Amino acid sequence: MALSGVDLFVVLSYLGAIVGMSWAFARRQRSGEEYFLAGRAMSGPVLAASILANQASAVSLVGAPAFVALREGGGLLWLQYELAVPIAMLLLVALLLPALRSVPGSSIYAYAENRFGRSTRRALAGAFLVSRGLALGVVLYASALVVAETLGWPVDAALLLVGAFAAAYTGLGGIVADIWSDVIQLALLWGGTVVCALDLLTERGFALLRAVPEERMRTLVLDSTGFADGNTFSFWPMLLGGLFLYLTYYGCDQSQAQRLLTARDDREARRALVLNGLLRFPLVLTYCLFGLLLAGLLHLDPHFAAAMEGRPPDSLVPVFMTSYLPSGLRGLMLAAILAAAMSSIDSALNSLAAVTLEDVFNLPPARQGVWIPRVTTLSWGLFAVVSGMAFARAGTGVIEVINQVGSAFYGPLLGVFALGVLAPAVDGRGAMVGLGVGLAGNLLVARLAPAVSWLWWNPAGFAFTVTSALLLTRAWPKLQPIIWPRREGVLLTSAFVLMLGILVLLQRC
Repeated sequence: MALSGVDLFVVLSYLGAIVGMSWAFARRQRSGEEYFLAGRAMSGPVLAASILANQASAVSLVGAPAFVALREGGGLLWLQYELAVPIAMLLLVALLLPALRSVPGSSIYAYAENRFGRSTRRALAGAFLVSRGLALGVVLYASALVVAETLGWPVDAALLLVGAFAAAYTGLGGIVADIWSDVIQLALLWGGTVVCALDLLTERGFALLRAVPEERMRTLVLDSTGFADGNTFSFWPMLLGGLFLYLTYYGCDQSQAQRLLTARDDREARRALVLNGLLRFPLVLTYCLFGLLLAGLLHLDPHFAAAMEGRPPDSLVPVFMTSYLPSGLRGLMLAAILAAAMSSIDSALNSLAAVTLEDVFNLPPARQGVWIPRVTTLSWGLFAVVSGMAFARAGTGVIEVINQVGSAFYGPLLGVFALGVLAPAVDGRGAMVGLGVGLAGNLLVARLAPAVSWLWWNPAGFAFTVTSALLLTRAWPKLQPIIWPRREGVLLTSAFVLMLGILVLLQRC
């Protein structure tokens, strides 16, 4: 794609703003406490925006419209996945947040040591480093595919661009730079999508929506379970599997939960989770409605349809950019894609560095000079670029394998944290056995029951872990009572009901 002067100005302005902001934050940092925890001074709305931006990766920005418009068995049914978010946020506020906020340093896995002993902490930290380290290379590779397609560059060049830039500003400014850059990135990727959708509607009108195939409007799939029918994208696996996935991702994955440790107090951390539960659905709905417009364009414009001939579905948004967007908007959309790519990578880099120093080398933030975390972050950035290039040569099938590996880990990880909070009779031996049984159980399900949707691995691994740990205690423990927060409960339950109502209305359109 040939970028105009206006396009280059938009993209370079965004990149320059991120570098300048990171440099300003870096000048004020003197310790690992400031680098990894932002001085524990962040507000809830800023953290909510950061977490939202982390979820909206370049793969989501490009993949969600492609899933809605082109993928076999796709359409608006992806929105079923989002129903799990407000429920997960409510459970996190009620169950896990107090435990996470009790850790003294930057690693959430310190809770496992306090509750079960050093071995459990190292096991959980090791599982995180392996799964997130590999996933980082995959995310970088997937993001580079989008950037390469958009710019017409080789994948390796796009890998170097995205990886080096993300590692540079993350290594320079630490988590506070990550958080504030995420706020800018959220505005860019959400605003860019809305502006492009409005531009398309202005050009073509609502005839685009009338041209959308009826099957693409389906939002609820209630006639399958995902157990033996091979149907992953049906209501129950997406709701229940998504619930366990989001509980683990937001509460037991260092790359997300570390942001909750930077909140100035428990109230702000709760606000971050509640706002994320309220705002994530509108963000994903924006992507999906943009996908509907592109689905209509494919049926109305033979030239656009011809440009997509022989291309994979994920090329839909890049091809639209090169074929339709005017100068200026092209640069805005490219900046949005770069923002989405880097918002996912920066959090992974910072969290990997935090766990490496605190859990592997036993070096708490208070004892870290600021150069130590910077060097560690840059080292993980180099690893990401090298592993991303390895994935580029191995083929795209590896991405699916790594995603499934993540699902295999998440349920058992959540099980250990839940045992720590709710089952005081379970000791370190029970937690370690439960973790091993959960991982082995998920591997057996994947091996012996391939028709079972991988979304069921999350609740299955959780059940294997908790059940085996409870049985090992030889006496059924008395579970701790749950105190449900009233205000957050009303807000998040109402959000769930409203979201479900929207899906029903869209189904009937």
